[in-house]
Amino acid sequence: MDLLHVYEWIDIKTILLFSLVFLLLSAYRKNKVPKNFPPGPWSLPIIGDLHHIDHKKIHLQLEKFAKQYGNILSIRILGSRIVVLIGYKTVKQVYLQEGDNLADRPKLPIFYDTFGDKGLVAANGYSWKQQRRFALSTLQNFGMGKKSLEPSIQLECHLLNEAISSENGQPFDPHILLSNAVSNVICVLVFGDRFEYSDNDFQTLLKKIRDSVVFWGSIWVQLYNMFPWLIRRVPGPHKKIITVCQEVIDFIQGKVNAHRVDYDPSNPRDYIDCFLAEMEKPEDDTDAGFDVETLCFCTLDLFFGGTETTSTTLCWGLLYMMKYPEIQAKVQEEIDRVVGGSRQPSLSDRDNMPYTNAVIHEIQRIGNTVPLNLVRATVKETQIGKYFIPKGTVVIGSLTSVLFDESEWETPHSFNPGHFLDNEGKFRRRDAFLPFSLGKRVCLGEQLARMELFLFFSSLLQRFTFSSPAGVEPNFDYSMGTTRCPLPYKLCAVPR
Repeated sequence: MDLLHVYEWIDIKTILLFSLVFLLLSAYRKNKVPKNFPPGPWSLPIIGDLHHIDHKKIHLQLEKFAKQYGNILSIRILGSRIVVLIGYKTVKQVYLQEGDNLADRPKLPIFYDTFGDKGLVAANGYSWKQQRRFALSTLQNFGMGKKSLEPSIQLECHLLNEAISSENGQPFDPHILLSNAVSNVICVLVFGDRFEYSDNDFQTLLKKIRDSVVFWGSIWVQLYNMFPWLIRRVPGPHKKIITVCQEVIDFIQGKVNAHRVDYDPSNPRDYIDCFLAEMEKPEDDTDAGFDVETLCFCTLDLFFGGTETTSTTLCWGLLYMMKYPEIQAKVQEEIDRVVGGSRQPSLSDRDNMPYTNAVIHEIQRIGNTVPLNLVRATVKETQIGKYFIPKGTVVIGSLTSVLFDESEWETPHSFNPGHFLDNEGKFRRRDAFLPFSLGKRVCLGEQLARMELFLFFSSLLQRFTFSSPAGVEPNFDYSMGTTRCPLPYKLCAVPR
């Protein structure tokens, strides 16, 4: 057979057919279910379980899958096969008993291309342990979780109230103001400074951050992780998100450069100064990652984490106060009785305000701000229940299934502050209240978030009564990304 006949025989249809078969065989080999792996829905080649899942409701669909496949199941999304843990008892048992084996983050292409493998969220192993230890000790030294930070938060509460007062009771969207106020608390700890609510550049940056958070729930994340070699080369919203992250890194780099100009190692002002001092130590521990690039990524993680989740929880809180004015009035009555109107609420008031504390906890529970938790990965071959989980497998402990567990909560699908009150009206802790997750990757800023939620929420309700604009009902629809955020809404804040 001469060359001409070969070309005639191998036509375009043959090439396409061969390519399709090759892709199918590659996908089968790559995603073949390991022996004794958790069960799950039937996956299609290449796209996995994409046809089963509505990404806006994935946190709810996982619970439906659990009714068919059990509380330890598997699905194929994000380009790989994922183990899902459902229910309080399952999540707690696995995250605590296998904590060391679930301390890694998976190396997903979109996550790696956006955040790299440095910092506090994406890093693994020795570097992550050292950076987390350093961040915790440094932020605690600057008052995180301690009363010494309270005046800084109270100042921000006062300034936020003044900004809301300027709306004169007219309808406005509270999200940007809340984001700015909450972000200023972490900015003081990290950058040593806050940003005015009139700072348009900072407001724009916060909006871009929020848009990027929503992106993580889009179909583009799936496509990026399944076909990174292709999606990296085509236009789409993923390009914008990578650009936004670089903008934030550039913003942080500018702050680092400014710190270096007047840096005094004997008088550190904030997290950046302390990191710079750590970089100067004559140690040959390069694996710990104390360099400028790691500093920027750690600061990025603190900035993102310290802004988005707490401000989103407060947005849910005001929405629920508008929906249930009788609960809002009862909170205000307690604030008036314990605090009065001549001073700001203090952390020392919290133990004397069980109803307000219960309402805040219920907002966190039903607001379900991080419904799927942040994904983890097995450090080594691991036994979860009766199943064998290979090294590097992505694991999700569904916080939705914990916070709405029907065996743990009396009325899981209703807004009920009574979940956190005993028969005498005293505050009671609940084991299944895990909005900050648990185990080795538990939220680093939990204590700061608890302080902020109490002080901001009680300060807001001390000064204002919140209601929907005339003729508008509170809307509890949401956007789903890394966090579950209420859709933009307007409210009226009437001074009391």
